Amino acid sequence: MDFFNFGAPDASTSPAHFRSLRATTQLERDEVIAFGKLAMRFVSAIEHYVDLPTVDLPREDLPQEPSRAEIAAVARDVRKALGVDSGPIPNVVRLLESRGAIVLQLPVSSRRVDAFSFWCGSRAAVFMNPQKNDKARSRFDAAHEAGHLIMHRDLDPGSRIMENQAHDFAAEFLAPSEEIENELPRKLDWEHLGVLKRRWGISIKALAYRAHSLGVFRDPVYRRAMITLSQWGDPEPFDIGVRETPILMNKALKVCGDIGTSIDDLTRLARLPGSIVDQILALGVEERPKVDI
Repeated sequence: MDFFNFGAPDASTSPAHFRSLRATTQLERDEVIAFGKLAMRFVSAIEHYVDLPTVDLPREDLPQEPSRAEIAAVARDVRKALGVDSGPIPNVVRLLESRGAIVLQLPVSSRRVDAFSFWCGSRAAVFMNPQKNDKARSRFDAAHEAGHLIMHRDLDPGSRIMENQAHDFAAEFLAPSEEIENELPRKLDWEHLGVLKRRWGISIKALAYRAHSLGVFRDPVYRRAMITLSQWGDPEPFDIGVRETPILMNKALKVCGDIGTSIDDLTRLARLPGSIVDQILALGVEERPKVDI
């Protein structure tokens, strides 16, 4: 990757949490982290001209060995803190952006990295894989990374325990147990699960896992569900549309243009090669602007 040859931004960054560690090599993780840091340098240049949304993500300090119930309670508290009413979250990516998080997509070459996140100074950053073009998966990935940002800010990444905590956080954050439990079918009913997938924006696999963890599906029913889903493979039935995508960068660049600040101006301020900025923009905005320096 071209961007791997250039320096990192000036702001200090926290360790990066990855959606999946076992599926990626250290080199792959190093490359996307380098891209993430360069992207945040460009964001810092934008902030010289535009006031982005104030970072307003709560910070939750966990007990030393939190139970799943305690993680679920944190997720419910975070929903309240972010102003989420009962029911499904309309758009997880938009919610994070409205609270000051920078959400960008990863380069196409990073196909094995599902998602990762880190803090860059006081700004939260989430990077997601555009090739995983599935709405349910993108929502869960975004919620998973939100869990890391909120619960694991000062902790070293890589622990399977932390990954499980972020997983449990995402499940409760997207579909609180006290709401989803009564909606889940008591037997394996694929049509009913399809309705819930459309309503809550989470996959059938996640719904089956949720039903099992809440005691709605007994072990034999859950095993049968997993076997059937494995046989079906990807994509799952009951498609609910394409992934959620970020819009904050696009809006910020429009404001910059309105006040007479060009992409070339931002590129020079960020001290980045035009080819790198072109790649960042292609992954963060709806239309790809061309940098010409």
